[in-house]
Amino acid sequence: MAKSIAQLVAAGTLAGILGAAANAETTPAHGVAPDFSSGLAGWVANEQDFVAVPGKPGPVVSDPAHPYINNLLARRIGAQPTFRVADLANPNLKPWAREVMKRENEKVLAGGIGFTPRSSCMPAGVPAFMLFPVVEPIFFVQSPKTVLMIFAGDAQIRHIYLDVPHSAHPKPSWYGESVGHYEGDTLVIDTIGFNDKTYVDNFRTPHSDKLHVLERWTLANENTMRVTFTVEDPDTFNQPWTAAFSFHRIERPLYDEEVCAENNTLLFDYHVPTADKIDF
Repeated sequence: MAKSIAQLVAAGTLAGILGAAANAETTPAHGVAPDFSSGLAGWVANEQDFVAVPGKPGPVVSDPAHPYINNLLARRIGAQPTFRVADLANPNLKPWAREVMKRENEKVLAGGIGFTPRSSCMPAGVPAFMLFPVVEPIFFVQSPKTVLMIFAGDAQIRHIYLDVPHSAHPKPSWYGESVGHYEGDTLVIDTIGFNDKTYVDNFRTPHSDKLHVLERWTLANENTMRVTFTVEDPDTFNQPWTAAFSFHRIERPLYDEEVCAENNTLLFDYHVPTADKIDF
């Protein structure tokens, strides 16, 4: 136990030194960048799902006929937890996307498991990365050329390259290509170049490789971070939609990496990728 505590203290001290060094160099040419990481700041989500922005097309939400009940609420009200069922009345969905989600809804209503990337140790993609830190926080590392967002749960990392244009033809990937810049107290991130393997939310809403996400990350105050973002994908949605999300600050080190990887088949079978032969 003493060794474990010593390791955590050392990790916290190192994180503080690295954070201070990084942030000492994050001042852009046009002003002081917001400091997302001072004092070992980690950020934990305030919401479970994306929140609509008044006056604009919004995200997919829960089907009113089948409300989502998470574990905490279930214990509080004495009800059975449920998986998410999407409201397919959303007029913004293209027919093919609605059909995919209809099949997923039917699986859940028939007693199946509502898949989420986190449950299967899969990459979150964007903007679903924001939905991961419900328990484990995300941490920021800021430098003059790059911002890293690190999810403490299994060390998934987003890389945002500052003050550079997009590549002419980015290779499709799970997290796409993110470029960003500071506008006063706001980090603006523009991401393209996705593959089509991720979902954009907890309701298993699919997307194509034309997905384009624009995010604005701002410190509302010392203890609250807010994000507004717009999602565009002409192959999946009839028009771009906008949503908001927020986080609250906690202070703790970035601990050792949590195991969440291939062959992690404990507790439930969420169809985690499993190797059928060794590769070494």
